Amino acid sequence: MKQNEIDIHEALKKYFGFGQFKGLQEQVIRSILSKHNTFVIMPTGGGKSLCYQLPALVQEGTAIVVSPLIALMKNQVDAIRGLSADEGVAHVLNSSLTKTEITQVKQDIVTGRTKLLYVAPESLTKEEYVQFLQSVPISFVAIDEAHCISEWGHDFRPEYRNLRHIIRQLGDIPVIGLTATATPKVQEDILKNLDMTDATVFKASFNRPNLYYDVRTKTKNVEADIIRFIRQYKGKSGIIYCLSRKKVEEVAQVLQVNGINAVPYHAGLDAKTRAKHQDMFLMEDVDVVVATIAFGMGIDKPDVRFVIHHDIPKSLESYYQETGRAGRDGGEGYCLAYYSYKDVEKLEKFMSGKPVAEQEIGFALLQEVVAYAETSISRRKFLLHYFGEEFDEVDGEGADMDDNVRNPKPKVEAMNEVRKLLETVRDTKHLYKAKEIIFTLTGKVNAVIKAHRTDSQHFFGAGDTHDERFWMALIRQVLVSGLLMKDIETYGILKITDAGLDFIQHPQSFMMSEDHQYNETDDDNMTTASRASGTADEALMTMLKDLRKKVAKKLGVPPFVVFQDPSLEDMALKYPITLDELGNVHGVGEGKAKKYGKDFVELIARYVQDNDIMRPDDLVVKSTGANSSNKLYIIQNIDRKLPLSDIASAKGMTMDTLLKEMEQIVYSGTKLNIKYWIDDMLDDEQQEEIHEYFMESETDKIEDALKEFDGDYDIDELRLMRIKFISEVAN
Repeated sequence: MKQNEIDIHEALKKYFGFGQFKGLQEQVIRSILSKHNTFVIMPTGGGKSLCYQLPALVQEGTAIVVSPLIALMKNQVDAIRGLSADEGVAHVLNSSLTKTEITQVKQDIVTGRTKLLYVAPESLTKEEYVQFLQSVPISFVAIDEAHCISEWGHDFRPEYRNLRHIIRQLGDIPVIGLTATATPKVQEDILKNLDMTDATVFKASFNRPNLYYDVRTKTKNVEADIIRFIRQYKGKSGIIYCLSRKKVEEVAQVLQVNGINAVPYHAGLDAKTRAKHQDMFLMEDVDVVVATIAFGMGIDKPDVRFVIHHDIPKSLESYYQETGRAGRDGGEGYCLAYYSYKDVEKLEKFMSGKPVAEQEIGFALLQEVVAYAETSISRRKFLLHYFGEEFDEVDGEGADMDDNVRNPKPKVEAMNEVRKLLETVRDTKHLYKAKEIIFTLTGKVNAVIKAHRTDSQHFFGAGDTHDERFWMALIRQVLVSGLLMKDIETYGILKITDAGLDFIQHPQSFMMSEDHQYNETDDDNMTTASRASGTADEALMTMLKDLRKKVAKKLGVPPFVVFQDPSLEDMALKYPITLDELGNVHGVGEGKAKKYGKDFVELIARYVQDNDIMRPDDLVVKSTGANSSNKLYIIQNIDRKLPLSDIASAKGMTMDTLLKEMEQIVYSGTKLNIKYWIDDMLDDEQQEEIHEYFMESETDKIEDALKEFDGDYDIDELRLMRIKFISEVAN
C-alpha cells in the first residue's frame, strides 16, 4: 500500500504538477486502483476529471471514458496530451474521425500507448468497436456526466441506457460513474441502470459558499436591469443564459449597443463562430457571453464573476450547474436569476407535445424550480436539501450569501398548521402529491380526491382558513425541515418522516415565512432599473403635461403633436437631462428631441436638482434598433413614391404592421411624405376635413376620430391621414 501511496502522489506531481489532492480525489483514486466500482458526485470545479485521468495514466491497459459532448472530449484530450510527451496517450473515437485516423487510434491502443480513449455512447454501440475493445486490455470504464442515464436527470440521453449491456460484453471491468449534479432520485437511478449498486459512493458537498444567490422579478425592462448590473462589473467576466437562440441574439445585441463587450453563443451558430466566441471569452477579448445552455460544458474559466439567468431554467440541476460556473477560483460569484410565472407557463407549453411520462417528469422538475424561486427561506439551504444535503442556515459556510437571508420576510408561528398538514398526509394514507394535500386542506375536489373519497372524510377542508399559497409555502418549508419527504419511487408523493410523526405527538414552535409573490408589475425587491415598468413620477408628469400644453399653444398645434403621453411617462421614469438621453426615450427620436426637447430636459434637470433625485442615468438603455433596416427601407421607398402595398409585401408585412412602423417613424420625429398615396384615396376636401379635425382635437386616438366621422372614413384612411398630419405639423 505504501508503494501505491508514493505512486499516486508522485504521479500527481509528475503529470499534473500538484503537491496535494483536493477534497475526495485521493479516496476516489484509491477505490479505482483497487478495482472497485465507484460512483463520484462532485460539483463543478471540484476536480472530477483528475479522478479517472490519474488512475488511467498509472495503470496497465486503456481506460474508456464515455462522454456526451464531442467538444468536451476534444478539450480533455488536448489537456492530457499537454501533460505527456506522447501524442498517442489520449484519443477520441467518434463519428468525426476519418478511416485513416481510426486505424491510427486502434494501433496506438494495441501497442499500449493510449491510456485514455474518449468515446461517445453512440460509438460504443457499433459492433466493430465492441469487437476491437474485447481484444485489448481495458483498465476500467469511466462514465462522465452520468446523470445523462437517468430520465430524472436534467440532460437525459436515451443512448446512455445501453451502456450497461455493452460494458458487460467487454468483460469484468470496474466502472466509475461521475456527475456534477444528482438528486437522491437520480443517484439511485444511475446505480441501478449501470448495475453497480455495490459501488463505493463518494459525495462531495454541494455547497459553494462564495456564490451569492439572488432572484428578482422579471419585468418588461429586464435588459435595463441587466445592463445596470453588468456596469458594476466593468472589465470582469460573466455569462448570461437564455432559453432560446432568438433571445440570445437579442440580448447580445442590446448589450453591444450599450457599450458592453458581449458575444452570442448557441447551437445555431456554425462551429467556427462558436469556437471563436468561446476563445474570445477565455482570452478575455470579450467580457460577457450570452448563451443557451449549450455553453459552458467543459469551459474552465476560473474567474467568471457573475452568472445571470435571463430566463428561469427547466430544472434545479441545470440552474445549479450553470450558476456553478461562477467563482471557481473561490473569489466572488454573483448568481442572478429573473423569474416570472409567465416563463414557467411557456416552458410547460413546450412540454405539451412530449410523451406523457416525459411530461410528468418535466413538470415535476419545473415545479422544483418554481419552489426555489418563490421560497423565502435560505436559498442555499433549499438547494442543498434538493441535492440531499443538510445545511445549517445560521452557522453554515456562506449562510448569509443570498437575497432571502439578507432581506428576510417576517415570520409567523405555524405550529398548529404544521401539525394539521402532517396529520392530513398521514390520514390520507400517503397517496397524494402536494396539490391533492392542499386541495384536501382547503376543501377543494378534483377527480383524484373523488376517486379516493377523501371529500367525505372528517378532516376534509380542515385548513380552509388559509389559502392554497399559504399551504404550498408551508409544505416547502416542512419538506426542507425534514418532517415530510418526497418519495423517490413515486416522485412527488408526500410521506411523513419519523421526525414528522414525533412532531404530531410533541408539537413545537415552527416559524414560517410566506413565499414571495412575483407579479410582473411588483415593485417589491426591484432595482431602480426594473422599476421601468413601474410608475412614473406623478409630480414630474404633471409639470411635463403643463409644459407640453404651453409649447403646443405657442406653436399653435395640439399637445399630442409635441410628445405623446407614453413619451412623457417614460421621461418621468428615466429623468433624461440631455438631448442625447431624450433621444432614447420611448417614441422620441433624434429629430423630435432637437425640435422640442430643449425646454423639457431643462425642466427635468431643475426638478432632479430641486428634489435631490437619485437619477438612474444608466437606465437610459439604447435599443438595438432591431427594426432599423425596415425603417430605412420604408423611408427610402416612400421617397421613391412606391405603392405602400408593394413596400409591405416586399418585407412580408401586413398593411397593419406597415402602418404601425410608419406611425413609429413619424412620431419619433422623421418626415414621411405619403401625399402621393393618399391622393389616390381621398380628394383635397376630404383631406382638409380630417386635417382640421386633428388640428382641433384634444387627442390623436383613432377610435375618437372614427366616432367623430361616424362611418365617413375607414380606419386605414384615418391612420394614413394621422401619419400625414404628424409628419407635416410635428416634424
